[in-house]
Amino acid sequence: MKIDEAIKAAADRELDLVEVAPNSTPPVCRILDYGRHKYDLSKKSQVAKKHQKIIKVKEIKMRPKIDVHDYQFKSGHVKRFLSQGHRVKVTIMFRGREMAHTHLGRGLLERLAADLEALATPENTPRLEGRNMYMYMVVKPGAVFEQKDLKKVAKSTEEKDAKD
Repeated sequence: MKIDEAIKAAADRELDLVEVAPNSTPPVCRILDYGRHKYDLSKKSQVAKKHQKIIKVKEIKMRPKIDVHDYQFKSGHVKRFLSQGHRVKVTIMFRGREMAHTHLGRGLLERLAADLEALATPENTPRLEGRNMYMYMVVKPGAVFEQKDLKKVAKSTEEKDAKD
């Protein structure tokens, strides 16, 4: 259809001639209500934005000389963050002469990955950046968390909602 005929046909129907695919050969145009078209596109983007899941990155910091109870406490936090669906960045901070023994930090991160093997997978190998060694952990698909972990999560989200 020629451009003049298309414009006349759109005017007869009291609609607009909208170029849908300008880069194709020949360019593709449609006769439609442009205001309604813009409204539909904005609604579609709003729905997509509403249904997307935002994954936060939570961080746990440890030292290479961490005690057993402290390690268990921190690994509990990691489990809780993972049960909420977040990515977790585990950071080992080195000070002074500890930089000469980075293998201790690497061992600690590998131990944490082994302890949480049923729940999470390490996203990368432990990396040293300056005085910090870090590793990201993500939830394994189909991971089953213990019931007591889920109760803690539910309780913490209820408390958070009550504050808001």
